[in-house]
Amino acid sequence: MKKRVLTKAKSLLAILLVFSLVFLCISKNYAQETMKVNVKADCRHPARTVIEASGFKIIIDEPAPYGGTNLAANPVEYLLAAFAGCLNVICHLVAQEMGFELKNLEIEIEGDLNPSKAMGTSMAERAGYKEIRIKFKPDTDADKETLKKWVEAVTDRCPVHDSISNATPVKISLE
Repeated sequence: MKKRVLTKAKSLLAILLVFSLVFLCISKNYAQETMKVNVKADCRHPARTVIEASGFKIIIDEPAPYGGTNLAANPVEYLLAAFAGCLNVICHLVAQEMGFELKNLEIEIEGDLNPSKAMGTSMAERAGYKEIRIKFKPDTDADKETLKKWVEAVTDRCPVHDSISNATPVKISLE
């Protein structure tokens, strides 16, 4: 009985090791190539958009005061959601590389923006976020110094953080 449990544990460990190696190879391949990402938007309603991305449908809507039906999150909420999703992946990847376990991670993101410019009622301020604040609440045994290095590595490597924090050229064409 003990041999059978030990054999199963070794098999499971071998599977996990192979999975980890495959994941590292895949992540290294992504690091070596430019990856083209695209989405397609169906914009039949003035405030609701149906997006197709990687075979998934994402619905974006606005609250009723902004002409929407409030059936889904709005674009600026999805921006923060995408930020949280990307940070989650990079946080776990970097923690694994640094040799500590994230038992759980909560990410809270909030930002301040003035919708006046988007709504055309004032051109005094920019349309986008004035500031975005992120709180990580990691459940881990890693010490504070390790976590400081972890946060630095995560913010340096997160593609969404980079896209928001730095000027990314946006080219718009009309067909």
